[in-house]
Amino acid sequence: MTAIRCTHLNKTFTQGEQVIRGLDDVCIEIEEGSFVCLSGPSGSGKTTLLNAMGGLDQPDSGEILVGESRVDQLGKSALADMRLHSIGFVFQAFNLIPVLTARENIEFVMQIQGLPAAERKARAMAMLREVGLADHEDRLPSQLSGGQQQRVAVARAIVSNPTLVLADEPTANLDSASAIQLIELFRKLNRERGITFVIATHDTRVMAYCPRLIRMEDGRIISDELQSGIPGEPPAAAQ
Repeated sequence: MTAIRCTHLNKTFTQGEQVIRGLDDVCIEIEEGSFVCLSGPSGSGKTTLLNAMGGLDQPDSGEILVGESRVDQLGKSALADMRLHSIGFVFQAFNLIPVLTARENIEFVMQIQGLPAAERKARAMAMLREVGLADHEDRLPSQLSGGQQQRVAVARAIVSNPTLVLADEPTANLDSASAIQLIELFRKLNRERGITFVIATHDTRVMAYCPRLIRMEDGRIISDELQSGIPGEPPAAAQ
């Protein structure tokens, strides 16, 4: 089944008197359970496309279907509900709340959802175990490495069991070892939970792990390819 379908998306921005095309007639379809990379240089449109998919920004024209929802037609309340329950976000800057511990940062999403405290704690601890940080539950973000902070952010993104995770330059602030650990965690969650991942990046380390690589330039898709030889997987798994 289709997880995301974008049809003839257009988006422009203005800088002074200059008009910049963020998206230029973009059409894309992504199946459920896919692991997809949007690549391209800064200004290529990959983050603009990712934000449109997640309802963080609206296109000037075109249609966006996420599951059965027309994202481009949803009101603010419906968009907020979709982002809270159906889509997980992972950002370059982690966006953890500095005064909350690792566990509390994960619980925060469920607190907004109105879940009981005991359930919040149990689910947050389960997520910390899954990302390998069960012994770091009481540490503040400032007491964690960059890689650990990003794993907490991933745990927060998936604690509500979303069907889709959108990640914007998730390895940009990580060293090589932490970046590989993160992308391998993404692949594990993709395989074991069936979560659809769409990752915007220009990091070649990330691209190597993506069975589908979509390249963008000047707001347009310039190539859409399947890759083989995914690290740690037999060739058939990359199809």
